[in-house]
Amino acid sequence: MENYRPLTGTDIDDLDTPCLLIDMDLLERNFGLIADTYRDTECKMRAHIKNLKTPILAHMQIRAGGTVGGVCAAKVSEAEAMVEGGIDDILIPNQVVTPEKITRLCTLAKQARMMVAADNSENLQALSDTASEMGVSVGVVIEVDTQMERAGIRATEQGVALAKVADSLPGIEFKGVMSHQTLPGQPDRETRFIEGPRFIQKTLDVKDAIEAEGISVEVVSAGESWTYDICPTIPGVTEVEGGTYALMSHAYAYMEDFEFAGKILGTVTSTPRPGVAIGDTGSRCLASPSGVLPQLVGVDGVRVDSLGANHAVLKSEGDMPLQIGDKFQLISGQQDIMVNRWDQFIGVRNGRVESVWDITARGCHN
Repeated sequence: MENYRPLTGTDIDDLDTPCLLIDMDLLERNFGLIADTYRDTECKMRAHIKNLKTPILAHMQIRAGGTVGGVCAAKVSEAEAMVEGGIDDILIPNQVVTPEKITRLCTLAKQARMMVAADNSENLQALSDTASEMGVSVGVVIEVDTQMERAGIRATEQGVALAKVADSLPGIEFKGVMSHQTLPGQPDRETRFIEGPRFIQKTLDVKDAIEAEGISVEVVSAGESWTYDICPTIPGVTEVEGGTYALMSHAYAYMEDFEFAGKILGTVTSTPRPGVAIGDTGSRCLASPSGVLPQLVGVDGVRVDSLGANHAVLKSEGDMPLQIGDKFQLISGQQDIMVNRWDQFIGVRNGRVESVWDITARGCHN
């Protein structure tokens, strides 16, 4: 969404709404937790920029510590925004297959250390041809499908065969293996620590089989925010592709170690009947995939009942405590989609604007 740009020092109650806020104290706690978790571990965090979409926040986590010194980027266009913003170590954990995008990827490899996922030999050959022609080297990790049934190899022997191809091609530097996992619902810690290692072991099995063929595996990129504390306990995992942890969404409320740093600020515009208030925060500024509604924070007994394009219907269990003109804050159910709706973050501390950052990777769909 296109927003005005508030001045530093503006009181949060004076901000025009809706707007996307970052509570800087809470963000720094989340970054600090990552730094502490990975301080003395072989495994490190590689923050997934699809959730933050701006280089300055990636730099903040890198400076705080606990990272590989780089990021994940879902698309070539996101990677371009990161390189322009000074990030020089990027993994694209998806396949890049069209000639134009491969050329753009190889152009980035002139400026940064680039890795990309692959799951078929034709793609490896195309990457090799363009990288060789342009005089660059592109790192490749073999994607392993562990449970999502999207991209990735399905059998260990496929991974070994692809690693041999990648290891033999000019312009390609075989780096290792990667995978991504999800866990539905609100799992408890015990469930996370059972399911996470079970999924990730499939990736480690591919790693072991490749190494048995005499090919070195430097990178095992496996995990996400819900396995941030699991991966450092699994020998062989070198990095975690976490993203949601930084700002958080209420779908990840079970990850109680992290704070809800990213919120949408809205204003009540109408109280049409008892127990109902209308806010200026609709689906145009919030993500609501599969009907997952945002959650109101800091106002007991009030919930989001529905979203229109430009408004939210808030309902209370008893008397509505919100009045016309009152500010309220919402936590999205889907963080990366929500961030993609905005042009800027407004960083706030102690109730006042501290920083305003352009979301430079917003709308990077290719």
